[in-house]
Amino acid sequence: MKVVVYTGPTLSADDVHAVLPEARVVPPAARGDLLKEEWSPDDTAVIIDGYYRERLSVGHKEILWLLNEGVHVIGAASMGALRAAELAPFGMTGVGEVYEMFSSGVVDGDDEVAVLHGPAEHGYPAGTVALVNLRHGVARGTVDAGAGERIVAAAKARPFTHRSWEELEEAVDPADRGALAVLREEKWDVKRLDALAALDAVAGPRTDVAGAWSADIALTGITHYEALKWRSARDLDVMNAARLFAPEYPEVHASVLAELLAGFGGEAHAREKLGVYGDEMPPELGRWLSPEEHALDLPERLRLVMIRVWPVWQSEDWRRVVLDRLRRHPKWPEWSELVDAAETARATARAATPPPEFCARLFLRHWKTAPPHVEMARRGFYGMDDLGRTVTPFFPLDAQRRR
Repeated sequence: MKVVVYTGPTLSADDVHAVLPEARVVPPAARGDLLKEEWSPDDTAVIIDGYYRERLSVGHKEILWLLNEGVHVIGAASMGALRAAELAPFGMTGVGEVYEMFSSGVVDGDDEVAVLHGPAEHGYPAGTVALVNLRHGVARGTVDAGAGERIVAAAKARPFTHRSWEELEEAVDPADRGALAVLREEKWDVKRLDALAALDAVAGPRTDVAGAWSADIALTGITHYEALKWRSARDLDVMNAARLFAPEYPEVHASVLAELLAGFGGEAHAREKLGVYGDEMPPELGRWLSPEEHALDLPERLRLVMIRVWPVWQSEDWRRVVLDRLRRHPKWPEWSELVDAAETARATARAATPPPEFCARLFLRHWKTAPPHVEMARRGFYGMDDLGRTVTPFFPLDAQRRR
């Protein structure tokens, strides 16, 4: 049974692994993320945190699709609690007080659980307080009821982006600041308490999802082919992460394309396609070699040039074959984590991403092993436009790592 936990500011990976050592922890859920996974019946998805503003929120239809596949879906604490309250009649399991708040109608807004947070590499530090945490502390009678009501009202009147403890202290009556300080204690963090309860629920009794409902493509709009496209798109993202950042990638790329080339006829085919019939290589072809590679024998130089100018002579798409090879590479999980980190970096970036051509020029500074156009060709890029389009989604992550 696979367990995937979508969390960020509410729980850390260490928090999750302390309860579920075998679980895989991924960033907060956004639209399409559930469909990127390869699910099997009896797997479990635990949705705790999810995106609200920076990216489209995780969709109801993709959760319904998982339920119909026999996946146990648990929601709690934040976006998970909200979706569970909406989809409990269809078999999604809700856990905790925040879920009960949404289910009973005590609260009904996304802003009740929304918080600003920092980047993944810093552990998603929360910059604001969740309104449900204030409600939880007040409901437990930990402060004077009147003070509690005024504090909640003052927080509710502000956008969730301006609910830091410091901003709330300025917003409430001076006489209520002592009560606010009490509510700041970690024991009133109901989102965290609910999230931990959701992890415990993984081993608990399960809803009979198969009997809860039966999905209709007309309702979900999602077919198995559609889900496969989401997963394939993510795999291509992982491949692009390897092309950009992995020193191992050029060797994999060259090996796969050399095998494809051999199937077309080897040296004779290369000579015909490149127009080389003597013992010398024309200077315009030599530009695709690094200075060290000019010392190789002619057949090897022809092979390298053919690989690097692949789209000029061959319409065969190398991506499918290279992707098959990369999926078996021991560093595939590491490259997958780069994609997750890039998504998080885009969602939390404070500055706009530059145009693709600018991203490409900056990224070329990474590669000092060969002339830039040769290094691009070794990684399957056929020009600055191609590199720019590929780099752009990873640019905020690259900027964070440089800092």
